[in-house]
Amino acid sequence: MKKITYLLLSCIIFVPVYSQNKTKTMSDKIVPPVAKIVPKTLEKHGDKRIDNYYWLNERENPEVIDYLNQENEYYQKSTAHTKPFQDELFLEMKSRIKEDDSSVPYLYNGYYYITRFEKGKDYPIYARKKGSLDAKEEIMFDCNEMAKGHSYFNLAGLNVSEDNKWVAFGVDLVSRRQYTIQIKNLETGEILPVKIENTSGGSTWAGDNKTLFYTRNDQQTLRSDKIYKHTLGTEAAADVLVFHEKDDTFNTFVYKEKSKKYIVIGSNSTLTSEYQILDAKNPNGEFKVFHKRTRGLEYSISHYGDSFYIVTNKDKATNFKLMKTPETATSAENWKDLIGHRKDVLLEGIDIFKEYLVVEERSNGLNKIRIMPWNGKGEYYLPFNSETYTAYTTTNVDFDTEILRYGYQSMTTPSSVIDFNMRTQEKKVLKEQEILGGKFDKNNYVEERIWATATDGTKVPISMVYRKGIKKDGKNPFLLYAYGSYGATMDPYFSSTRLSLLDRGFIYAIAHIRGGEDLGREWYENGKLLKKMNTFTDFIDCSKFVIAEKYTSPEHLYAEGGSAGGLLMGAVINMAPELYNGVIAQVPFVDVVTTMLDDTIPLTTGEYDEWGNPNEKVYYDYMLSYSPYDQVKAQAYPNMYVSTGLHDSQVQYWEPAKWVAKLRVMKTNDNQLYLDTNMDAGHGGASGRFEALKELAKEFAFLLDLEKIKK
Repeated sequence: MKKITYLLLSCIIFVPVYSQNKTKTMSDKIVPPVAKIVPKTLEKHGDKRIDNYYWLNERENPEVIDYLNQENEYYQKSTAHTKPFQDELFLEMKSRIKEDDSSVPYLYNGYYYITRFEKGKDYPIYARKKGSLDAKEEIMFDCNEMAKGHSYFNLAGLNVSEDNKWVAFGVDLVSRRQYTIQIKNLETGEILPVKIENTSGGSTWAGDNKTLFYTRNDQQTLRSDKIYKHTLGTEAAADVLVFHEKDDTFNTFVYKEKSKKYIVIGSNSTLTSEYQILDAKNPNGEFKVFHKRTRGLEYSISHYGDSFYIVTNKDKATNFKLMKTPETATSAENWKDLIGHRKDVLLEGIDIFKEYLVVEERSNGLNKIRIMPWNGKGEYYLPFNSETYTAYTTTNVDFDTEILRYGYQSMTTPSSVIDFNMRTQEKKVLKEQEILGGKFDKNNYVEERIWATATDGTKVPISMVYRKGIKKDGKNPFLLYAYGSYGATMDPYFSSTRLSLLDRGFIYAIAHIRGGEDLGREWYENGKLLKKMNTFTDFIDCSKFVIAEKYTSPEHLYAEGGSAGGLLMGAVINMAPELYNGVIAQVPFVDVVTTMLDDTIPLTTGEYDEWGNPNEKVYYDYMLSYSPYDQVKAQAYPNMYVSTGLHDSQVQYWEPAKWVAKLRVMKTNDNQLYLDTNMDAGHGGASGRFEALKELAKEFAFLLDLEKIKK
């Protein structure tokens, strides 16, 4: 989600940061830091709010850094007794992972592409082989070498030219999702000296193999707002601005169609889409608008043959439908229905092949993959038998094939990559995630889907997994996760790390609450804007349901959510703190009103269609009614572990920092409250695959310690 500003508050007179000793009293008790109070009056629509911790917004202020460090010290000292257990959990989770692992190769333009890991190394190696898997390996990038000397490293946006000679790539060394694009000659191994700063990392080559289109971000707001083109052999300063997205509620991006015939510029807001197309072999030509933006009209395009296929909500198709139009007549009056709108089926996307159209759908909260031969004969659905599963098409870059590659997993079944012959309906499992250690047997676990009844009578699905033999006696530790925003579906998935909880008696569950798109587009529409409260009450009602059904009890129920899911955590503990023994809030978006009123903060303006624009009083009042930071009150709160990253570009570190500072003063009990700030990372946490396990071990140790489980 969010945010950054560098306001210098001249009105603040700085006093010592802490009103108590940093760590210990005379009785040697560990005492949390207490942030100083510097009242800041914020006024809108005649309403005045007093923010005592607004000063924490200053990332460059040494006192802010000192406060965050003191919170880290308090967390580390308070949980020192769990550190050996954290180390044990880390090694346990790591031991299940195949360290020398590799992806399933895929063939593209004459080369097989592979991503692999080597034992003891944190980062991937990107390689390719020409023509055959028996050919000599060509290492494109060894991220372990590239990451040396950096506390954070992320390589993204790899894009190979059609002549297979050049690859463009983006590097982020700070974790603010501001990438520097560079270009490598794959024949000589030389990385060109040109560096293109402040980009999204994404780029695409034109058909001439020398023109690169890419997206540049606004330096302050981080909004992707400009498309440039770069010509090989020139300086970045000479790059040409192709398109400027001036509407600050939209983001823009650029890509090439699977057919390779068109370069496409897309512009999207929450509710509206627009695309422009250009012949990929004419990079200096003028882009043509596919269909001009119309508020509320969403569409995406796929080219094949002499036509475009459009997934759209046109004509009030809430769950989307598929339409078709000639490539020479792309405006909406020419679009013709191919798959009509269905009230109970969400059309999520398509994959086009020479002989087949593959359609991804969702009904009753579950994925479906539909195979439709272009000749109209014998369409069918792939059979999936599990009660809770996830199925999805993966890397399908070739038109002229009868093989569909898709992925499958469930809460008890490790993820698999499968090649499916759409003609013979034979499938071949290319790879199933390997769980090392010899102890995992999926038959030892049970997965099920249950339905809770929300306050307004709506049935809300919950997917859960646990070890066989668990009794419904109210004594089971239970971790309930949810997100519930942006129409993001939280499909049931397998996790090898989760076994560390399941094998110690935990039940793990995902609440598919409104605000996601789990049960179709209306599920999303009924959990956003002025219906956002449904997201929070759904989670509370799911919590009450698993308690009533004796899966657990308030003494053993835990809640978890990150980013917008962290907003969820903040809202539910203000509304129903008595339901939970502990809460994990990762990079939580909790200062909703202040953030949404500050359009200098990254990504804010593009969020108005999700949360509402608080410059309008109706949205201001509604937002204020649930904003976790504003609604903190004098009451008992659950034990809490809150994490953030200093360089987070989506939810600024100061939101959880201010929230924890306020909770420390307001809460009426002695339950644990920890703020753990990664001083080197951003929204996604640590960059190495094993470093991320250390962060997860902290969370698991927090839960297990509350359950008095010591090993």
